[in-house]
Amino acid sequence: MASLLLSKELNEYAEQYTTPETPVMAALNRETNLKRGDAVMLSGHLQGAVLQMLSHMIKPECILEIGTFTGYSAICLAQGLQQGGKLHTIEIDEELQDMASKYITEAGLRDRIVQHIGAASEIIPALNEAFDMVFIDADKLNYELYYDLVFDKLPIGGYILADNVLYDGEVVLPEGEQTKNARCISAFNAKVRADRRIEHLLLPVRDGLMIVRKIKQ
Repeated sequence: MASLLLSKELNEYAEQYTTPETPVMAALNRETNLKRGDAVMLSGHLQGAVLQMLSHMIKPECILEIGTFTGYSAICLAQGLQQGGKLHTIEIDEELQDMASKYITEAGLRDRIVQHIGAASEIIPALNEAFDMVFIDADKLNYELYYDLVFDKLPIGGYILADNVLYDGEVVLPEGEQTKNARCISAFNAKVRADRRIEHLLLPVRDGLMIVRKIKQ
């Protein structure tokens, strides 16, 4: 999952011509890759820069992230928050909390990012917030559920971003050759395409990024 859709050389070239990681982000990237066997789940330099740029363009007051991992994408997304804005991030694995918290603090965002530990399906309904921007990057089996849970919490003009929507290229395979996760992602993509309440764009960045803009209730 999350292999590069570009060649290694083109991906490196794109990174060379993208604003460099800050020292904090470079350290987080390095520690994640050194300590985590599942480091492939890290957004990384190029996708992180995409998320940060989108956040600056949207200028959200409140962001929800589903799937914190080690905190890289949360830190990137929080850069575009309006003054006094907040980002809520949900992670089911409590063992990741301390590492993410350390880098959130080092990035100077302790007062802007709220960490939640537990099942997103239980936490999202309990959040009494309207979100200008939502980033879904958690268990693929529940992408459709998360989409439904957050949709009414978005105002008209709000955005949902979903990661891994190309799922290592498996989405173009016949259904019988797809893994369970890939089938769930294919179903999610079909759900988005059929939703007449939105406009959407699938970007082939890293493992695929779906951008959804809500245009009606």
